[in-house]
Amino acid sequence: MENDPAGSNSGDGAGAPLLELRGISKHFGAVQAISSIDLEIPAGQVTALAGDNGAGKSVLIKCIAGIHSPDGGEIRFEGRPVHIRSPRDAAALGIETVHQDLALCDNLDIVQNMFLGREKTRHVLLEENEMELAAKDTLASLAVTTVRSVRQPVASLSGGQRQSVAIAKAVLWNSKLVIMDEPTAALGVAQTTMVLELVRRLADRGLAVIIISHNMNDVFQVADRIAVLYLGRLAAVRPAAELDRQMVVDLMTTGRSERDKADNGGARP
Repeated sequence: MENDPAGSNSGDGAGAPLLELRGISKHFGAVQAISSIDLEIPAGQVTALAGDNGAGKSVLIKCIAGIHSPDGGEIRFEGRPVHIRSPRDAAALGIETVHQDLALCDNLDIVQNMFLGREKTRHVLLEENEMELAAKDTLASLAVTTVRSVRQPVASLSGGQRQSVAIAKAVLWNSKLVIMDEPTAALGVAQTTMVLELVRRLADRGLAVIIISHNMNDVFQVADRIAVLYLGRLAAVRPAAELDRQMVVDLMTTGRSERDKADNGGARP
């Protein structure tokens, strides 16, 4: 897939469901990890996935990312049914995942990391200048200004800079949906602010963003919508403005909240 460092995904169609999950289920042996998940992910918005440990958040995003194949249900992308059997299938659609461990190589520089496995070549030789320019353009388009040089080793970067590089790597390849697993984990206050601003910029550029975070402050700072999972089922999906921290905690721990006026006798999406 040819890259588009400038990120031509504009805000056109923001709010339309880029990704639709219909009845998605997954079990591992006798354990039902997720069951009958119906969820829409709009373009141009940040959707936060909240849930207690074991609620099914990681399994759900791995089904979207092609790491797990759902046992049942349908995935639609840009309005058409798709089968995502591998991360390569996901990437071909424009779905990129930034995992919690970031999957960056400390011994390589920023350019080498951003193009790892997708190196540009001409007549067997690496197109170093072209890749360096694309890396610079992508970081600049995301307003990542704290990196001194795209040729500095990743090992020399701070936690926030490493996260920024991982996100830039994800959007380098015409991505339309970026999934982030705990992007602010173990970051300080200033670095967390930098990363959340970057997440917000992705949505403002028209990308769909799914973020998993246990930090409710981060969730309410950056999310447009919050989807809460409880014991493998979707307890609620609401605009963030209609929820507060206690309501989310209630939904995470009991599957319902008495404070949720939209919850008439039982949590529902």
